[in-house]
Amino acid sequence: MNNGMHPKALALINSCGLRRTRPRLTILSALLMADSPQTQDQIAEQLGVAAPDKTTIYRTLMTLIRHNLVHQAYLKNRTRHFELAHHCRADQCHPHFTCTECGQTHCFHDVEIPPVRNIPAGFLVRHRQLRLEGICAACRKKSETGN
Repeated sequence: MNNGMHPKALALINSCGLRRTRPRLTILSALLMADSPQTQDQIAEQLGVAAPDKTTIYRTLMTLIRHNLVHQAYLKNRTRHFELAHHCRADQCHPHFTCTECGQTHCFHDVEIPPVRNIPAGFLVRHRQLRLEGICAACRKKSETGN
């Protein structure tokens, strides 16, 4: 990364025809470097002194969502988290697993959410999202070995 910019951030911006602004590039760079969905505050913290103000971060995230570069995931306590949308489809985000022991969230990119059946008449499902909670493999192993 040079100047805090991830090389793929520019390609993502160009792919959807958006103007290349510093907030868009830095926020995409932060999400590219993250290994799990991030809150708005976590994004600002990761950017440090280069972080735009909170309003600019929020507006930039909403623009990136509208252009299907970023998705929202609601994790613990229904808090908004943001992540790149490259592992998701427009109608379905991949499942997220949050460990109740360590608090880490894991993205299950290769897990399909089965279709919902028997939706009452008059309702139209536009997006499916699945949030799972339990004990991650690392915490489970620790508890089994007594460490």
